[in-house]
Amino acid sequence: MAESNTVHSSLVTYASMLSLLSLCPPFVILLWYTMVHADGSIYQTFYYLKQHGLQGFIDIWPRPTATAWKLIACYAAFEAALQLLLPGKRVEGPISPTGHRPVYKANGMAAYFVTLTTYIGLWWFGIFNPSTVYDHLGEIYSALIFGSLVFCVLLYIKGHVAPSSSDSGSSGNIIIDFYWGMELYPRIGKNFDIKVFTNCRFGMMSWAVLAVTYCIKQYEVNGKVADSMLVNTILMLVYVTKFFWWEAGYWSTMDIAHDRAGFYICWGCLVWVPSVYTSPGMYLVNHPVHLGTQLALYILVAGILCIYINYDCDRQRQEFRRTNGKALVWGKAPSKITASYTTTTGETKSSILLTSGWWGLARHFHYVPEISAAFFWTVPALFDHALPYFYVVFLTILLLDRAKRDDDRCRSKYGKYWKVYCEKVPYRVIPGIY
Repeated sequence: MAESNTVHSSLVTYASMLSLLSLCPPFVILLWYTMVHADGSIYQTFYYLKQHGLQGFIDIWPRPTATAWKLIACYAAFEAALQLLLPGKRVEGPISPTGHRPVYKANGMAAYFVTLTTYIGLWWFGIFNPSTVYDHLGEIYSALIFGSLVFCVLLYIKGHVAPSSSDSGSSGNIIIDFYWGMELYPRIGKNFDIKVFTNCRFGMMSWAVLAVTYCIKQYEVNGKVADSMLVNTILMLVYVTKFFWWEAGYWSTMDIAHDRAGFYICWGCLVWVPSVYTSPGMYLVNHPVHLGTQLALYILVAGILCIYINYDCDRQRQEFRRTNGKALVWGKAPSKITASYTTTTGETKSSILLTSGWWGLARHFHYVPEISAAFFWTVPALFDHALPYFYVVFLTILLLDRAKRDDDRCRSKYGKYWKVYCEKVPYRVIPGIY
């Protein structure tokens, strides 16, 4: 019976992976088409596809163009150059299960400043019009879909023939290896970290670039920027600024320290982030909503507060770890648990688990303000259509699943200590509820 259950679980895993591999690319195109060409109406797109079938879908799929490839290539090359050439302090990542500790150069904030300054400067001085990016957005997404698939195949091959560290290996199944990835820390040479590039410098940076693009496009079309677009753009830029300010802390999260470089992470950051994460702004380009000064300020303040709380959660835990549990938490000595664990090499190590402050409310409380912030930069679109809220729904599912995966990983890693931790902090995400 146990063997049968294992086989069934594997089949379900393979089926879900294949579904994501096959459904994600078409969804990106349908999202773009609905936001830009179907008035944001899911029904309108559904009716069109019902009338025209598969041929209709083929007709609306934009073909990658030379312009799209040039825009992507210039952007990627620019970000790669900034990652390599800008100065930054040396930061050590967490020790991996094999005992390997990655080393990074923390220059994300500088790269972010240079990127936005350059992009806005090119527009301001009439050298390049960001509206070109919006006008070719479908072609860009189409090119990213195919180009990123090829990129993931190359990562898979690299993991087999030239892994960068001991944190690599095959599961024995090609689907799992392609989806989850072969390497935890793939690099080109010694200094160019591939996951930092895909996750941070391409994915997260494109979020800010596209937010600015949508704002400029609305200004060029209407001669002004609606307060709804301003609130959306400001909140997104505050969030992305927070991300790069805290980028070194991100390198200790599940995305970098536990999830391998495969389709799930890399294709997601190269395609899903630029398309889905920016979609509320994409919708607002052609749907300027007048909120009024008072409502706009309420939404803006609420969104900034959520982003700050999300940042403070991460800052609190980072300071706790940096000072080896000696930093004050909310003005008091922190409550903590010292947990020991054994690495795959048989070495015994210890970690300290914070059980007070934000981290005493729930084991993953920081996801609550993150989801709330996403809601506040989407709500300026109001409620004429449901599709702008897809990102909020997706993020909620993603983070709840991530909380469960992190709990399962920690339970396996810390054993009895994790049980004690869960007794002290009983709620996983939402205090008093879940």
